[in-house]
Amino acid sequence: MPELPEVEGVVRALAPIATGRTICEVTVSDTVIQSKQLGKEAVLKGITTEDFAIDLVGMTIVNVTRRSKYIYFHLIKDGNTCLLVSHLGMSGAWFMVNSVEDITETKFRKHVHVILTMDDGGLLVYSDIRRFGELRLIGCEADHPPLLKMAPEPFAEEACQHFLDMAATSKYARKAIKDVIMDGHVISGCGNIYATEALFKMNMHPARTAERVSLARKKELFQVIVDVLLEGIDAGGSSISDYRNIDGQAGTMQDRLKMYGRKVCLLCGTATASLKIAGRTSVYCPTCQK
Repeated sequence: MPELPEVEGVVRALAPIATGRTICEVTVSDTVIQSKQLGKEAVLKGITTEDFAIDLVGMTIVNVTRRSKYIYFHLIKDGNTCLLVSHLGMSGAWFMVNSVEDITETKFRKHVHVILTMDDGGLLVYSDIRRFGELRLIGCEADHPPLLKMAPEPFAEEACQHFLDMAATSKYARKAIKDVIMDGHVISGCGNIYATEALFKMNMHPARTAERVSLARKKELFQVIVDVLLEGIDAGGSSISDYRNIDGQAGTMQDRLKMYGRKVCLLCGTATASLKIAGRTSVYCPTCQK
């Protein structure tokens, strides 16, 4: 699943080329249309395919930003503003192309679900192989309350104290520290990949409960998480499986990972172990991480 660095990479690439363009046509795949007809919510959330197309036509993109793992397309039409909120799910990807055929990888080209045709002929294309991602058209964040419950951005001044306060609550104190730092209400944007790397750098066992981590170590852990996320951004994200940037390029952070996906610890040579935490496979070194 794309995490904060991957989403940041998409936003940084999209913003300069999508801003200022106006949507003149919207195309939704038959797969999504049929899903809606069956009462399901594939890709488009909380809106019919017809209303989605009608509402978006004539909208101008005034900015593209990121909030945690979400992409916000800030739109305006006739003086009225709204947000197109995009979550990439497991395998979602945006492409800015002149033709769908310009999408180089077949697996993305075969799973195009939304095409926004711009007034200059360019196409903003959303592809999603597994269809776990979502597009939600709302007036503002308050129209979808879960967005308001996200933790502060990890780079914000108040983010560390928010993490410390949340980790000390009864809801989180007895949970595995890996579970806590992957919770978007506690830290925004840190998923399995970057949590695994941060805990390895801290020599901390992923199943250690939050209450068994000292305040000083929690502060250090938070800073390590920030550093790992920034390294991920600098590397263009981790292309473990289906993440691609808008030009189809893969990130390089996967080449820098020290623990995620490893069979052997790079520090001590011990075979890595794994366990399930919060439904995700957590890889760790049984020798180095205590």
